Formats: sequence, structure tokens, C-alpha cells
Amino acid sequence: MSHLIAPSLLSANFGNLQHDIDMVNKSEADWFHLDVMDGVFVPNISFGIPVISAIKKWAEKPLDVHLMIVQPERYMGDFKKAGADILTVHYEAVTHLDRTIHAIKQEGMKAGVVLNPHTSVLLLENIITEVDLVLLMSVNPGFGGQQFIENSYTKIHQLKELIIKKGSSALIEVDGGVNLENAPKLIQAGADVLVAGNAIFKSANPSQTIRSFKSL
Repeated sequence: MSHLIAPSLLSANFGNLQHDIDMVNKSEADWFHLDVMDGVFVPNISFGIPVISAIKKWAEKPLDVHLMIVQPERYMGDFKKAGADILTVHYEAVTHLDRTIHAIKQEGMKAGVVLNPHTSVLLLENIITEVDLVLLMSVNPGFGGQQFIENSYTKIHQLKELIIKKGSSALIEVDGGVNLENAPKLIQAGADVLVAGNAIFKSANPSQTIRSFKSL
């Protein structure tokens, strides 16, 4: 499978969001990546269900919704109704991960689990065959534009080994500080999906930048 690109709308122009959504629709990007922050699990607040519902009306590609919130299990049905196609929850925020993953799938969405930079991939050994993807944070979650954490390459290798060992079909997604300089190494390490925010939306030609990511 060729690697996928998921532009993060957290870095888009919210004063003219439809323009940036149209750009992604027409580009070679594969998914929209949407970060939902509650100001509790992470020290920032982004957007919630009403904004996702609005994005869904314009988006022509799957919505990859990353929940950085406490007790995400309370909102499975709400995010499905809003238009989420993929829903990922943090390992660190969920008490009953297996139950939550299956609840996401029962709503008809693909289910993923997210790991913060300090969380070991080995903790996923008993759930890796149940999830559709694992999102590795390569920065500390909460804010865009942070510096990439170099240890992320090692975590990708470890996760890839676990996926192969367990016969899982889970995709490896990486989010945080991803750019055209480190993307080749991330893909080589085993990443399947690259989330990029500032690298795309702050570039002179976002559509061309997406094309460059896809051609790696």
C-alpha cells in the first residue's frame, strides 16, 4: 500500500475554512485529519461536533477524527452523526479500551488508538489485532507547530514489529512535526499514514506540497 497523507485542519485558515477544504478535496490527499481538544486532556481547546458537521458537508474524503478528550466513550454516536469515518482515542484517556474500540466499530467507524510520546507501544499487545490503526504522537499533543521528537522512529519500528508478530492489519499513523524532510525516514521506518499541518497549510503552494508528500 502506498502511504496516505492526511492534512491536519488544525493548521488551516478558519477564517476561510471552505477554501482550504476545497483545496484538500482537489489535491492528492487521502484523508482530512481533525483534532478535537477539550482543554482538559490537553492544554488547548480546538473545535467540536458542530464544526465537524460543517466540514462533513464540504469534505469529499474520509474524516479522520482524533479525540484528545477525557471520557471519549460518551460521544461515540455523536461523532458518527457528525460525519467521522475514522475515530481514534488516546490510550491514556480510556479506562476500558477494548470496550471503547468495539463501540466505535459498532457505530460503523474505523477504530484507532493513539499513544502519547512517552507511552510504550508494547502496551498495545493485547489490543493490536482489534484496531484499524495506531496513531503515534511525534510531539506532545495539544498544539500545532511543535518540534518533532526523534525517538518516534524507534517507536514506529517497535510498533511495526508488534503488528507483524501478532498478524494485525493495523495501519501506523504519525502526527506531529511531520515535514518533507523527515517524511521519507518515517515511511522507511514503517509509517502508513502521515498527518501534516503547518508543513502543508503554511507552505506557498499547499496542493503542490501534498503532491510532494505523496510522491515520496
